[in-house]
Amino acid sequence: MNWQDIEISANNKFFNYKGEKVFGKTFLNVLKFHSPGLAAVQDESGCYHIDNLGNELYKERYDRTFGYYCNRAAVVKGTKCFHLTEEGNKAYSTSFLWTGNYQENLCSVRNIDNKYFHIDLNGVKIYSSAFIYTGDFKDAIACVRTANGFYKHITKDGNFLNEKEFSDLGIFHKNYAIAKDKFGWHHIDKSGKELYSNRYLMIEPFYNGFSVVETFEGKKLIIDEKGNKILEL
Repeated sequence: MNWQDIEISANNKFFNYKGEKVFGKTFLNVLKFHSPGLAAVQDESGCYHIDNLGNELYKERYDRTFGYYCNRAAVVKGTKCFHLTEEGNKAYSTSFLWTGNYQENLCSVRNIDNKYFHIDLNGVKIYSSAFIYTGDFKDAIACVRTANGFYKHITKDGNFLNEKEFSDLGIFHKNYAIAKDKFGWHHIDKSGKELYSNRYLMIEPFYNGFSVVETFEGKKLIIDEKGNKILEL
């Protein structure tokens, strides 16, 4: 059975394969199968993972289990959060107050001091800094909130991508990111430079060269990468 063809039911309580219920079991909750062919499930015994034949990966039970990313799955046991390997073993000796999902073999975590940073697949912190908050890496760049309350982009070595800081910030998508300053939202390039002078109440990342934005007057517009108004919705 190809795990990529296994679907979850509309009520998130069992799995279907080619339209037929499989594994002969209804769960309390299920999540999608992720590579390498494992899914997070919950039944009366607790939360755990199963393989593409419906077999439990391990005997241990957790308070929460999440999907596998980069062959690592985040789990919660009491106040401790950590990751499992694809064999179901703890991936490293440390535990955290919160763990995200691995992206690009790196993961955002929160330690007992409520500081955020990134770890590698072995649970090792990848730079010396710590932040108020860290987001996932995408194309080797992540958003972080620094001690002064502003947001910046960092690279995998923990260095800032540029010297610009913002009151809110998004990840880069096709070389541009959304950013907010005291005047409102806009788009920036990787140097932190604005693409246009206008500011908006709300904006979306560019989708094949165009973005949906909302003005402070409540109008929804389509703009191009130079900030030109293309269409009012």
